[in-house]
Amino acid sequence: MNKKRILIVDDEISFTRLLKLNLEQTNDYVVRVENWAEDALPAAREFRPDLVLLDVMMPRMFGGEIAARIRDDTSLKATPIVFLTAAVSKTRLKELDGVISGFPGLAKPASVEDVIDQIERCLARRPSALRTPPNHKGWVCV
Repeated sequence: MNKKRILIVDDEISFTRLLKLNLEQTNDYVVRVENWAEDALPAAREFRPDLVLLDVMMPRMFGGEIAARIRDDTSLKATPIVFLTAAVSKTRLKELDGVISGFPGLAKPASVEDVIDQIERCLARRPSALRTPPNHKGWVCV
């Protein structure tokens, strides 16, 4: 079974450590964490995630700017992005139909089950069979 590659970008180190641990314990995911916003794009280029979980409010760069940079990169533009943020309440997110700035979103605190559910929904909507193997420079169909 191929494990899904998840990149978590969030400045809260204890949060990312716990989420990484919980996701990897399912044996369905390989998780990379970046706690500095400016490291997100280089990490995504190297790691080639199947999905990015991205905080909105971070020092020095907002999640929206990171998302725009990912979308501008031809090798990453099809990578699903999910905003995971405390900047929007669960109630407000419901009013927004679960979308923040055009991307699916989750309000913190979110349960591991909610995070996994959102990951799986987003990956199911992704163009079929697109995946980037490790150490490969572009998208391939498998």
